[in-house]
Amino acid sequence: MVSNEQRRRQLAREKYLRQQQRRETARHKSRQRNVVIAAVLAVVLAGGGAVAATGALSGKDKDKKDDAASSATPSAAPTSKAPDPCAKEAKAVAGKKPKKMSWKKELAVTIDKSASYTMKLETTCGDISVTMDAGKAPHTVNSFSFLAGKGYFDHTKCHRLVNQGIYVLQCGDPQGTGAGGPGYTIPDENLKDASIKGGKYPAGTVAMANQYNPQTKQGRNTGGSQFFLVYKKSNLPPDYTPFGTVDKAGMKVLSKIANAGAAPPDQTMNTAPNASVVINKATVGKS
Repeated sequence: MVSNEQRRRQLAREKYLRQQQRRETARHKSRQRNVVIAAVLAVVLAGGGAVAATGALSGKDKDKKDDAASSATPSAAPTSKAPDPCAKEAKAVAGKKPKKMSWKKELAVTIDKSASYTMKLETTCGDISVTMDAGKAPHTVNSFSFLAGKGYFDHTKCHRLVNQGIYVLQCGDPQGTGAGGPGYTIPDENLKDASIKGGKYPAGTVAMANQYNPQTKQGRNTGGSQFFLVYKKSNLPPDYTPFGTVDKAGMKVLSKIANAGAAPPDQTMNTAPNASVVINKATVGKS
């Protein structure tokens, strides 16, 4: 016959085992979550021609390997397929391809550094206007002015949407894969801007993707043509050149794109937006 004391000890052991099992389950889920975080970040913050966010926001040339960039991104994007709110507009421009263009080195800075510039992105989901500060990011603004003038961004699709942990739409790669760029790189700029203090990129921020790896401290000054638009405040290290701000109407367009969600990761772990976001034309001029 089991005594009260023996029964008490047995119940205590069972309770201890249940607690241990719950802790192990929690640790296992945490490990899984961290793996997902690393995968999402590697996709978002590594990629693009001379850039990549960004990862938030990364970019790579086809002859370069992806470098994982770090930041706090808790989980992978949902994999459910949502309706495409831009399908009709995308169908109307189907078949139009980006031009294949490449340059060996960055062009000389010729813009007016004392002026503000506006980049207008006419997309299949609506127009997005970005005010750019040439004084804070002269190389970046000069590069966008040059590339837009050449029609480099025309008919390019925005290839990556991240909607968990960080909230960004990434564009600027004519290849549409995260591996394209203009052939040259531009320096990092404006990384101490007050707007990104504390590792937070506010909604409306437009910043450069790049190949910087904070673990190895390698990949500085690798911006190219890929950039990301932040549609909701995102925790990111201040490693990505902030060079512009989206206007109010453009934020509504970004919300429409974000609300449509992202597709499941492809073979390269890229999560494409469900919305068919194609930049029909990009123009840059003084504000």
